[in-house]
Amino acid sequence: MTKNRYAAGARGALAGLLVLLGAAAAVATAATPSLYERALATAGRSAEDQARDARDRTAELYAFAGFRRGMRIADIFGGGGYHSELLSYVVGPGGRVLLVNNPPYASYAAEDQAVRFKDGRLAAVERRVVPNTALGLGRARLDAALFVMSYHDLYWQDEKNFPRVDAGQFLEQVRAAIRPGGHLLIVDHAAAAGSGSTPAQTLHRIDEQYAKHDLESHGFRLEKSWDGLRNPADDHSKAVFDPAIRGHTDRFVQLYRRL
Repeated sequence: MTKNRYAAGARGALAGLLVLLGAAAAVATAATPSLYERALATAGRSAEDQARDARDRTAELYAFAGFRRGMRIADIFGGGGYHSELLSYVVGPGGRVLLVNNPPYASYAAEDQAVRFKDGRLAAVERRVVPNTALGLGRARLDAALFVMSYHDLYWQDEKNFPRVDAGQFLEQVRAAIRPGGHLLIVDHAAAAGSGSTPAQTLHRIDEQYAKHDLESHGFRLEKSWDGLRNPADDHSKAVFDPAIRGHTDRFVQLYRRL
């Protein structure tokens, strides 16, 4: 009986020690900034970008997408380069970030880029201005790509300033550039269910189920979705630039795997 009592006591002490060690590890983990939080905390970032970090829950978005050190990522129609800058800190010197714009996007974002890349800042980000029909991304060179509030522009046109994109041909180029098993992240303004791509022209929104069908018809498979940027107060009836909703639209987030 004495031996059994000693054994039971030892097991109890060991269990208690494991609980304490687990709690200590949890505290240490909670106190250690994530890769994404460290990227957001990089010195020299603008106040506007830092405000966007919170509004767009960027650290959580990147965790959802699984971006990590050493990856090769294309920020497609990335405009002024908010995500390109942050992703350059995430992937580190062993990775690569491409900021890809067509001429209309580059023109629209010229002022923002002039500030962000002034005096050689962010030399690690490779900037490209390319026509829609020749993105020049190569084949299977990327681990991931992202469209953030820009996928819908594949279905928007302004004959003078933004000629129509052949969305299918464009997406085939993106698919070819991502290695099999790599990922495509889509964040966009949600449109009314069943509305397809039509709202892209008038509201700069797109139906998320249309996006799923579209992307899965071009060699991608929806892997998971995230509701972190949803806003049930947005009834999808207003253009995204309407002051009543700008910056607070209902946004869907989808992560696709390249087949």
